[in-house]
Amino acid sequence: MKVRILTVGNKMPSWVQTGFDEYFKRIQPMLSTEIVEIAAAKRAKNPSDANLAQYREQEGQAILAAHNAASREQLWVLDVKGKMISTEGLADKLADGMQQGDDIALVIGGADGVSPAVLAKADAKLSLSALTLPHPLVRVVLMEQLYRAMSINNNHPYHRGN
Repeated sequence: MKVRILTVGNKMPSWVQTGFDEYFKRIQPMLSTEIVEIAAAKRAKNPSDANLAQYREQEGQAILAAHNAASREQLWVLDVKGKMISTEGLADKLADGMQQGDDIALVIGGADGVSPAVLAKADAKLSLSALTLPHPLVRVVLMEQLYRAMSINNNHPYHRGN
């Protein structure tokens, strides 16, 4: 199984890259992981609601183009309105995906969210928190949670939960 993180935006601050890289390096022996950065739509200084919808659609088209739907790659979208998932729940979901032989594309949307087209194609809509998190921070949190979930699945002592 392979997990690809499809994320809108690039040129992250160094602290984001450092945190992401640490967990990315740790997870590789347990789970093949790749990051695919998608360019954010060019934004106006004072965008209207119509502009924001246009940005989401443009980024959504790029996300769907990067998704390997034909190759049994499930599309899991992180969304504030998605199903709240625990670390143990994520571990179970990853284990199920591994048993089915599916790859997974995990989507981190842009600053203005994810397009309705991407949400409509999603196999799962998940939320990491009831809090609104900036998408650069989500990269680090998601990578750490993937590592923690795989630690659970591999009986590694990193996770000290219940």
